[in-house]
Amino acid sequence: MTALIIDDEIQIRRLLRMALESKGYTVRDAENGQMGLQEAVFLKPDVILLDLGLPDMDGVDVLKRLREWSSVPVLILSVRDQESVKLAAFDAGADDYVSKPFSTAELLARLAAIQRRQGTHDAANLQLGPLVLDPVHHEASLNGHALKLTPTEYALLAQLVRHAGKIVTLKQLLRAVWGPQAEEQSQYLRVYANHLRKKLEGSTLEIKNEPGIGYRLEET
Repeated sequence: MTALIIDDEIQIRRLLRMALESKGYTVRDAENGQMGLQEAVFLKPDVILLDLGLPDMDGVDVLKRLREWSSVPVLILSVRDQESVKLAAFDAGADDYVSKPFSTAELLARLAAIQRRQGTHDAANLQLGPLVLDPVHHEASLNGHALKLTPTEYALLAQLVRHAGKIVTLKQLLRAVWGPQAEEQSQYLRVYANHLRKKLEGSTLEIKNEPGIGYRLEET
């Protein structure tokens, strides 16, 4: 596994490098957004750890540019812990968010969860109407056309397809997609459910919200 760290603090980069290399990652780093994007193009890492407070551009802008061509899992690291900032990062395509200062154990657990979401697979395809999910390659198609999804979007949609027509509770979805530590973070689901609704527009599939309870995917 290859990890790319994009952070302007050399101490943070050193700390992350030691932690990641202890788990077998090959690590590259960049001190600003532009260098980070260049490294991402040439390195094609398996995961990116991205700071929001970069010297040349905001980390959310880096993420938006990255999402124009890549679905690589991105873990945000930031001193900003306001809910509005977190939601903006998730809306731009982040897969998880860890506030600084952080514990190395929590960081590695979050990375492991991201890798599980990307790597977990079943033998058979999942299908609901015009939607087909390939769990082996983490690819999706809608009406016969490729459907571009980030790893987290794929993981959430797969949960809804597996339980099609039934309400999946907020806690069940948060635990399955983000892990037990995210059970109270229902705002994550609002953001990603809206992403998926936009990507399913024009199809016979609809994601319904049961306020305070959960979400249900139906074919109309």
